[in-house]
Amino acid sequence: MLDRSYVVPWGKRGSISAGAEAAVLTELAHDTSPLPTGSRREGFERSFAETVGSRHAISVTSGTVALQLAVRMLDLEPGDEVIATPQTHRATVQPLCDHDVHVRFCDIDPTTLNIDPAALEALITPRTKALLLVHYGGCPAEMDTIMALARRHGFVVLEDCAHALGARYRGRSPGSLADLATFSLRNARNGTLSAEGGLITCDRDDWAERLRLLRAADRDTRIVRTPLAGAARPGLLPWAAHAAPLHRGSPRRTGRDTTMPETVAALGQAQLAELWAAVGRRRALAGRLNEVLTRYPFITPQLAPAHSEHAYHLYTCFADRQEVRDRLVLALDRRGVEIQLRYFPQHLLPQWRHQGHLRGECPVAERSWFDQHLNLPCHPLLTPSQEDYLVEALDASLAELNGGPPPPVSMPTTASGRY
Repeated sequence: MLDRSYVVPWGKRGSISAGAEAAVLTELAHDTSPLPTGSRREGFERSFAETVGSRHAISVTSGTVALQLAVRMLDLEPGDEVIATPQTHRATVQPLCDHDVHVRFCDIDPTTLNIDPAALEALITPRTKALLLVHYGGCPAEMDTIMALARRHGFVVLEDCAHALGARYRGRSPGSLADLATFSLRNARNGTLSAEGGLITCDRDDWAERLRLLRAADRDTRIVRTPLAGAARPGLLPWAAHAAPLHRGSPRRTGRDTTMPETVAALGQAQLAELWAAVGRRRALAGRLNEVLTRYPFITPQLAPAHSEHAYHLYTCFADRQEVRDRLVLALDRRGVEIQLRYFPQHLLPQWRHQGHLRGECPVAERSWFDQHLNLPCHPLLTPSQEDYLVEALDASLAELNGGPPPPVSMPTTASGRY
């Protein structure tokens, strides 16, 4: 919260594959093959699709770009309605600002912070074209109920999986639960590249082909291919001839050059091998934090339903009232634990208030952010002594709020013997 060094800092990276990354970078430095496109990107896409159980994975330069291109697949038209979660980063819903559509924000479940299916059903109209949701913090949304509503009413579901790499829902992975999905691989994500990176997953072949055209700065069109007369000119090398297929139909918009570089794809491939170890570290620490919270009746953890597995990109807990939440944030900050509050309700940001959205529209999301929830550090780059300190500092801070004497807290050490 303050501009200083923390004993237990917020995670700046979510991966633990520094050695594998260094080996990949050394290999790439001695490679003479072209870097913009090639086998490493295609291999990473295949591996990622297999990891999440999707037919296609299309890599791009960032998670934000992935969302922008995925929204293009919705083919939104003026007058369409899109339902979206308010409990997310602004990048999830920001691409909708580029379309002349009416956005309806759906309130959330107070225990998971994901879309509340009951609230969702009440917002569906004949004009509903799509739903944008997020698996908040890595806790899967109730996708069976949501997809049943989507199929009944004929709208498309786009899942933002920026937090959810490594999560499971009824034995399946986010990224294969809806019609379209996007992933981000930056900062403290469960997969973190040394540069920006993102992916879009889907099962539809036509969407995958359109997405590959868009990310290669080609045009987005209703693809109908016919031979191009005179394309094959005798005597020319293959690369010098004009492309044989002609794309015909009604062009929509041009694409943009958002192809993931070979260097980034190679790093992503190396990190996939470390994914489950990193997620295991997160879950183990979350279990210890959950155990502390069970001793104090005024605070509860975010828990995934019994049929799901939490990926713990964020560790979230809920105080029973604002005074307790705010005092706990300050008590942890004094003890050197860096706290975050994520995310401010989207419908109350200026760009959405300008479109008529007001406080009271999503009361559960508003109450959660303003009064109840906070996020604790939970990432695989914490040392064992930092993890111990975090658990002890949380226990001491809660005991202090409970009116009892705080238990002792042992300061963690680094290799040099101090912080």
